[in-house]
Amino acid sequence: MSWVFWGIILVFAGWVIWTYNGLVALRNQLQNAWKQIDVQLKRRYDLIPNLVETVKGYMKHEQDTLQKVIEARSKAMASTGVKESAEAESALSQSLGKIFLLMENYPDLKANQNVLHLQEELTTTENQIAFSRQYYNDLVMRFNMQQEVFPANMIASFFRFQPSEFFNVAEAEKGVPRVNLTLPA
Repeated sequence: MSWVFWGIILVFAGWVIWTYNGLVALRNQLQNAWKQIDVQLKRRYDLIPNLVETVKGYMKHEQDTLQKVIEARSKAMASTGVKESAEAESALSQSLGKIFLLMENYPDLKANQNVLHLQEELTTTENQIAFSRQYYNDLVMRFNMQQEVFPANMIASFFRFQPSEFFNVAEAEKGVPRVNLTLPA
C-alpha cells in the first residue's frame, strides 16, 4: 500500500515539475521572441533617418510628411509594452507608406540608387518584423493556452503565471489594399 501511495505522489510531483518547467520554457521563449522583434525594430529605426535624409532634398514640398515620419519613429522608439508598441509601430508603418506613395511623384527620386537601396532594406526589415510578430503571437497563443487548459491551469494559477498580450495589428492595417491594374491611356 505504501509503495502505491509513494508512486502516486512521485508521479504527481513529476507532473507538477514537468508542467511548471514547460510554462517557464514558454515564458522564456516568449521573452526571446519579443527581443527578436526589438532587434528588427532597432534596424528599422536606424534606416528611417537615412531614408528621410536622402529624400529630403527631392521632396521639398513634403516636409510635413517627413516630419511626421520622424515623430512617429520617436514615439515608436519610446513605446513600452506590447499594446503601446503595436499602436506606435502601426502609426510608423502608415507614415512610411505615405512617403513611399509620395516618392512615386518624383521620377528622379525613384531612380536614385541610394533611395532604392534604402527602400529595399526597409522592405526586407518590414518582412522580418512581420515574421517576428507572427512567431511572437504563435508563442503567446501557446503560452496562454497552456495556462488555460486543465489541469495545467492549476499549476499556472498556483505559481501566478500571467497571460501575455498579442501583438495586434491596427484596424487601419486590416483593410484590403486597393489595387489598380488599368493601364493609362
